[in-house]
Amino acid sequence: MKIPFLSFDSMHSAIRAEMVTAFENFYDSYWYVLGDRLVQFEKAYSGFNQIKHTVGISNGLDAIYLALKSLEIQAGDEVIMPSNTFIATVLAVSYTGATPVFVEPDLETYLLDPTKLEAAITSQTKAIIPVHLYGQACQMVEIGAIASRFGLKVIEDNAQAHGALYQGRMTGTFGEINATSFYPGKNLGALGDAGAITTQDDSLAAKSKMLRNYGSQQKYTHEVIGHNMRMDELQAAFLSVKLNYLDEWTAKRQEIATRYREQLASCDLIVLPAVHPDATHVYHLFVIRTERRDELQVFLQDKGIGTLIHYPIPPHLQKAYEHLGYKKGDFPIAEELAQTSLSLPIWPGMDFDQIDFISNQIKSFFS
Repeated sequence: MKIPFLSFDSMHSAIRAEMVTAFENFYDSYWYVLGDRLVQFEKAYSGFNQIKHTVGISNGLDAIYLALKSLEIQAGDEVIMPSNTFIATVLAVSYTGATPVFVEPDLETYLLDPTKLEAAITSQTKAIIPVHLYGQACQMVEIGAIASRFGLKVIEDNAQAHGALYQGRMTGTFGEINATSFYPGKNLGALGDAGAITTQDDSLAAKSKMLRNYGSQQKYTHEVIGHNMRMDELQAAFLSVKLNYLDEWTAKRQEIATRYREQLASCDLIVLPAVHPDATHVYHLFVIRTERRDELQVFLQDKGIGTLIHYPIPPHLQKAYEHLGYKKGDFPIAEELAQTSLSLPIWPGMDFDQIDFISNQIKSFFS
């Protein structure tokens, strides 16, 4: 049985007619940038997330960067983030001239550990970026309380957790201003690059809209040095269609994760993903851990099963960040996760036969 790491077949075939119609309407509109389709998607996504403002941005990295810029984060400032995030979170901070400061995650949930935040805060700290990694909500109430006590801003990186909850509240609604990605492989994915900012704050929404569009609110009038970082109308049209199916697709991801758990519960040599009791998990990724990760990946590949490693080199050990002066051993939890984590196939449309085949091969490997 051949099972790829990710397949769009089931999702995209079911909505093909709607997507084609969305494209035809876009094509015939003769309005391709900053038009009605983007406005409609921004309203729909705000409604889904129960937040006042959504601002469509060109991609997730640009969304984090513009969120930071909207808060006037700059050179000399420090921004705290988890030590095991994707590089985009770190790059966005670097673009502002600020310094990224890493804090270790909780080894059970892989998410930023609130108990370690206070030790990383200095007089230069201006913001915290919790990352809802793999689809699980961070402990946002605890993180927010610490941020409030020290006068810090919170910017959620919600790229992998569309629809996840913490204490019943949507991710992407806790921070002063938040960022997400609609890269094609995300739970809500465009057919190209796209991202968004979410916020309850009118002034931050207006500022991020201005920054995404050359620093302009009125054509040919430029109030600040801005950027060209707009979501285009076509991706907004596609995302509007897909948003209607997100809850259904999330439920299917959660069913797949439950089946994996049932099938792999007896395998003592792997660690299954843990879910915090106050959080929900939308399973952008289903990540297991084992000391024999590399061997297992090769074994599964030989059986026709695709897997990926998220992420094999933590940010502090990337060559791009060697100027920060970190060395191997400085963030042992992030390094352990990088060495032991393996992402199994998960997508809406997987059937139980596929999940059982993968699970049986994993158990066979360890037996």
